[in-house]
Amino acid sequence: MHLLPADGYAHLTPPAVLEALDGVGLRGDGRLLQLNSYENRVFQVFLEDGRVVVAKFYRPGRWSDAQILEEHAFALELAEQEIPVVPPMPLDTARGPQTLIEASIEGHRHRFSVSERRAGRGPELDDTDTLRWLGRFIGRVHEVGATRLFAHRRQLDPASFGVPARNLLLEHELIPPAQLPAWQSACDAALALAQQCFDEAAPLRTLRLHGDCHPGNVLWRDEGPHVVDLDDACNGPAMQDLWMLLSGDASARAAQLRELLAGYRQFMRFDERELLLIEPLRTLRMIHHSAWIAERWADPAFPVAFPWFGTAAYWSQQTTHLREQLEAMNEPPLQL
Repeated sequence: MHLLPADGYAHLTPPAVLEALDGVGLRGDGRLLQLNSYENRVFQVFLEDGRVVVAKFYRPGRWSDAQILEEHAFALELAEQEIPVVPPMPLDTARGPQTLIEASIEGHRHRFSVSERRAGRGPELDDTDTLRWLGRFIGRVHEVGATRLFAHRRQLDPASFGVPARNLLLEHELIPPAQLPAWQSACDAALALAQQCFDEAAPLRTLRLHGDCHPGNVLWRDEGPHVVDLDDACNGPAMQDLWMLLSGDASARAAQLRELLAGYRQFMRFDERELLLIEPLRTLRMIHHSAWIAERWADPAFPVAFPWFGTAAYWSQQTTHLREQLEAMNEPPLQL
């Protein structure tokens, strides 16, 4: 992990976006709406032919071309199996149809993709039928994801997801000196215990995942759930795409997971050893989130969105959360 450049989107003005799309045969009628996205810059664009598309400009320095193209290939593979995802559109270029387009804007390289606009609402996670439907959906995604692994995208485990995040925060001296010893001690202990839990659950089946399957990333329509973005797709254990859909106390989460798995198991076997991974995965996400903000702090949108980041209060709170996770990881896993 590394700090990303400060001027990644400085030249990405509305006229530049429209010109980039015009270069691949998508002529806008002048109407353009920027959608909410911290990671990338995403625009809803109205075209002269009456269509509406979504253009995603990737954050410079985050993913390689090979990593993005693997994401695209996975989305297209899911779509071919009639699994409800919104894949990138192949666009006309001098090299033939491509899903990843490069545009030079004021001498800066910008990569983007375009997909159909597909709206939806959040899933009702207190509804049993919804949970079972989501389980079937994720099971179908994993059925395809299990056929092979990504060659270029990251692996989700403590060594590759948590340790680099901790190291970035330490190497760039982003934690105030007064809070550093307590945070580092709690973080090191949490990562060690997370690795112990992964070891206890081994051997784990690794497959291609959505990677960031929280309720905000699953859109619901009358015909059921779908996803429009696989930006965080990775290799990892199946539980990563399940645990973020759970909420409440242990009893409530266990009941929700039973319903999810009732649907999931119609398509995929679930290894109950992965119940050991729920709290370790939550711990990894917590540490990674701090590093995710830090990497992008030079982006003017981040200090506005996360004004508390870097304060003594923030790091004291993170230390408390990590200590709570140490307790949670030492408790018995959820019982189905």
